[in-house]
Amino acid sequence: MAVVASAPGKVLITGGYLILERPNAGIVLSTNARFYAIVKPLYGQVKPDSWAWGWTDVKLTSPQLLRESMYKLSLKNLTLQAVSLSESQNPFVEYAVQYAVAAAYAIFDKNKKDALHKLLLQGLDITILGCNDFYSYRNQIEARGLPLTPEALAALPPFASITFNADESNGGNCKPEVAKTGLGSSAAMTTAVVAALLHYLGIVNLSSSIDQQHDGDLDMVHMIAQSAHCIAQGKIGSGFDVSSAVYGSQRYVRFSPEVLSSAQVAVKETPLQEVITGILKGKWDHERAMFSLPPLMTLLLGEPGTGGSSTPSMVGSVKKWQKSDPQKSQETWKKLSESNSALETQLNMLSKLAEEHWNAYKHVIESCSKLKSEKWMEQATEPTQEAVVKSLLGARDAMLGIRYHMRLMGEAAGVPIEPESQTQLLNATMDMEGVLLAGVPGAGGFDAVFAVTLGDSGSNVTKAWSSVNVLALLVREDPHGVSLESCDPRTTEITSAVSAVHIE
Repeated sequence: MAVVASAPGKVLITGGYLILERPNAGIVLSTNARFYAIVKPLYGQVKPDSWAWGWTDVKLTSPQLLRESMYKLSLKNLTLQAVSLSESQNPFVEYAVQYAVAAAYAIFDKNKKDALHKLLLQGLDITILGCNDFYSYRNQIEARGLPLTPEALAALPPFASITFNADESNGGNCKPEVAKTGLGSSAAMTTAVVAALLHYLGIVNLSSSIDQQHDGDLDMVHMIAQSAHCIAQGKIGSGFDVSSAVYGSQRYVRFSPEVLSSAQVAVKETPLQEVITGILKGKWDHERAMFSLPPLMTLLLGEPGTGGSSTPSMVGSVKKWQKSDPQKSQETWKKLSESNSALETQLNMLSKLAEEHWNAYKHVIESCSKLKSEKWMEQATEPTQEAVVKSLLGARDAMLGIRYHMRLMGEAAGVPIEPESQTQLLNATMDMEGVLLAGVPGAGGFDAVFAVTLGDSGSNVTKAWSSVNVLALLVREDPHGVSLESCDPRTTEITSAVSAVHIE
């Protein structure tokens, strides 16, 4: 029986850089772009002599990259050995497999371990698929002579191939060049594989845990995915991308890195089962609170096509600056933190006003969606409407503060956190009718820009972006985290993708 699990990509709208250090919070929105993992047995039945085998087969298929890798999984020390020497190894999936299987061995009693052993002897057949939104298809759209519009993106087949630099003269053996959109593909992929495997092996039951935010099953997925992702990356990041892939949109404060530092060392000497036991017993002290955009607001993402940015090297430069100028950097961080909190407060206030005074809220959002921000206050004819407009303007001011301090930090650290080209685009975007916010998500750079629009004003923004060569993606906020799917997404995606995408 195949198990299909999915996990969403993310957009960090506040908390860039600060989120690396406790107790700074960040607001991370999960999206409708999802990674899927399909896990099923590789063989229909277990051969009679196989109970004595010390290893089993693992097959990993990534259809979009036209890649297939075979591994042997040692059932004694739970390590994976690649059978075919190829450049197409995927450390995120490899660690996800090892850690998920090790978790089963660490938790199960003798009887369950026997059943687990039998199940594993049937082999593991794992397929991974990422929604088109994780990758840049700009080159294909331009090569086909199509305009850079969401409609052109929506016309691509679901889970389209991303091997777009295969060179004929090279015999077609050229490695795929994967340009990404910055939605956190490795975190979503790792989380989907871990969730599918833990459910398949019987460690968690995801069918009952959706929408139960504090469910132990989701916590188990989180701990294993977070660990596998950090070890594959070779560093302990803030973990907001994995947390949102598991739990969905949220306000996030990172875990203390110490919870995984022993695992980093242990990977080399300690048996994996012991490492996992330590991780599961560790003090996971991250904090998260439910969060999503207020009603009648839309998250938009645009790809400027100026080439991506390397987040690790930008983070490295900012850390270097912090050490070299502690006083100035602390001052900038404090002001940035205050702007982040102000934006969070205003968005929460707007959600509260929507809940308590729906008609007034709806009236203001619909009126303001057709006007530039300087005309918004004129739309308020009574105190509640005025409160809504004040919060909208407060959110804008907070965003301008965030952008200002992010630019200062970038200049001081010598990295393009909000490059000049992005500044012009964001200023023009924030000056449009019905635009509440615009900024660079996460660590900034050239990856993408985001906007939050009111009512139906999003279509004007996507048209304006298109005219300046910025491709508006199909991504929207979807506050749900990891999910158990009923079937292979390739059989349903064509119909659901069309109905899910609202094109103006």
